[in-house]
Amino acid sequence: MLESKRKAIIFFSIALLLALTAGMLILKKVQALNTNLGTMVQVAVASQEVPSRKVILPEDVAMEEIPQKYVKSYHVTDVEDLKNKVSIVPLSKGDVITQNMLKQASSVVEENNRLISLMRSDRITYDEQLEALDRVDIIVSHRFDSKEETDYFMRDVKVAQALKKGKDFKGVLLEVPAEKAPELIHMQNYADSVRVVKANVGQWEEPEEQKGQEMSKQERAPEAPAKEVKEKQAAKDAEKAKKAKEEEKKAESKEEKK
Repeated sequence: MLESKRKAIIFFSIALLLALTAGMLILKKVQALNTNLGTMVQVAVASQEVPSRKVILPEDVAMEEIPQKYVKSYHVTDVEDLKNKVSIVPLSKGDVITQNMLKQASSVVEENNRLISLMRSDRITYDEQLEALDRVDIIVSHRFDSKEETDYFMRDVKVAQALKKGKDFKGVLLEVPAEKAPELIHMQNYADSVRVVKANVGQWEEPEEQKGQEMSKQERAPEAPAKEVKEKQAAKDAEKAKKAKEEEKKAESKEEKK
């Protein structure tokens, strides 16, 4: 009797432990399912139609909740990730915005300007590392007809973007007028040396000495035509006098023959 009672207690204890273990496992599984399916995460969707290549604005975006289980690395969960970005495909209302359809918005402000990359190389050098919105002067050295020249090619050019590989500075994107783009590319390809130097922000100003020279040239400009007229008149008078002397000599020679 005592033996059977002892066996029953042992069996009941084992059954209770197994039941508790099974209950714990089931509870953890349910919690895991609730974590994946029950926890909701907000992802970015288009709140209205957004054309491709248009800068995405806050009013173009709405946040929608989906289960965490279905959130992937390409989903946008932070609206800051959309700052200064464009979509490469048109978006309709309710479309989910993903990282692979986003690109950095162009920094070009003027529609008649173009972005030209100027990468560091053996012929293209930078005096210092540049950042977006810096201004630069471009100085070129080249040889024409065996004569070496170094001149300013462009002044006060806007840096639209600094190009880097990791932390290494590689070059810049320059914003230039469309008509100047071919000239810059030509110098980039064929100039003997291109040097990019950081300029002060704002329009380039000529030195006072050079300004004085320009003003003196402008002041002397009205005198130049008058001086030229006088020289031409003097040349004509000299030619007339020469012809008169020749005619006198001819007349004298005729009289001597008679």
